[in-house]
Amino acid sequence: MVLQREFDLVLLDLIMPGMNGFDVLRRLKATEHTSHVPVIVISALDELDSVVRCIESGAEDYLTKPFNPVLLRARINASLEKKRLRDRERKFIQDLEQERQRSQSLLLNILPQIVVDRMRDGEKVIADRIIDATILFCDLVGFTPLSQELSADRTVAFLSSIFSAFDRLALEHGVEKIKTIGDAYMVAAGVPAPQADHVLRIVTLAPRMLEMVDVVAKETGLKLQARIGIHTGPIVAGVIGTHKFVYDVWGDTVNTASRMESHSLASRIQISAATRAALGNRFELEPRGMVDIRGKGMMETYFLKP
Repeated sequence: MVLQREFDLVLLDLIMPGMNGFDVLRRLKATEHTSHVPVIVISALDELDSVVRCIESGAEDYLTKPFNPVLLRARINASLEKKRLRDRERKFIQDLEQERQRSQSLLLNILPQIVVDRMRDGEKVIADRIIDATILFCDLVGFTPLSQELSADRTVAFLSSIFSAFDRLALEHGVEKIKTIGDAYMVAAGVPAPQADHVLRIVTLAPRMLEMVDVVAKETGLKLQARIGIHTGPIVAGVIGTHKFVYDVWGDTVNTASRMESHSLASRIQISAATRAALGNRFELEPRGMVDIRGKGMMETYFLKP
C-alpha cells in the first residue's frame, strides 16, 4: 500500500503475520520513495533491545502497549509537523536545484562549459592566446532590403529559424558559436580548447550552412542566399563584461575572416590561402586568384567546390 499511495505517517506493529515490523521498517527506510515517511512503532514488546533496533532503523518514535491515546495523538501531531517541515525543506532544495540547473543552462547559452568551469574555479580574467584557430563568417545576402518588406515579427521569426538551425549544426560539428552580428553569424573552431582538426570542422560545416539557408528559403518562399568566408590563424579569446558576460575572439585572423566573407559571392564559400594550406588536399578547391581585400591588399583566395 505504501508503494502504491502517498502516506504522511505509518503506525507499525512489530509482531505481524508474514513479515515482522522490523523488516517492514527496514524496507520502508531503504526505499527512496518511502524513506521520508515517519514511522511510529506501537508494540507490546517493551524490551530495550527492540526499542533501540527500531530507532536505529529509522523509526520516529516507539510506544508500548497498552498505549495512552492522548500521548499517541501528541506523538502523531509532532511527527506530522516534523514531516511537514522536512517536506518543505525537500521542496526548497528541489526548487533550488531546478533554479541552479536553469541558471547553468542560461550560462552555457552564453559561455562555453570550459570557460564556466574556469570561472567557478576562481579565475578572474579569462584570456587566452590561441596559436591556431579557424574563423567562419556567414552573411545572409539581400536580407537588409528583405527585412524592410517583412513585419517585425516575421523578420525575427525568420532570423531565429535560420540561426537556430546554425546553432544545431555548430553543436553537431563541435565548434563554438561566437555571436550573431545583425544578419551575420560567426563561429570558431579551436577555441576555447585546442582542436587538431579545427580547419576540417569548419570547412565541413560551411556547406551544410548554405544548404540550410536554401531549405529555409524554399520553405518560406523568400529569395535569400548566403555567402561564407573562412580564415585560419592565431587569435586572442576571452570573456569581457561583468554583468552581461560575452565570450569573444579578436585579432587579425578575425578581421581577415570577416573580409573573406564580405568579398565572397552568393552561395559560395571563400577561404584564404592559410586555410587552404591547413586543409591540404582533402577538398576540391577552385582558385579565385588574387583578390583586393579592403585594408589587406591583394590576397590569394579559393572557393570550395560545391
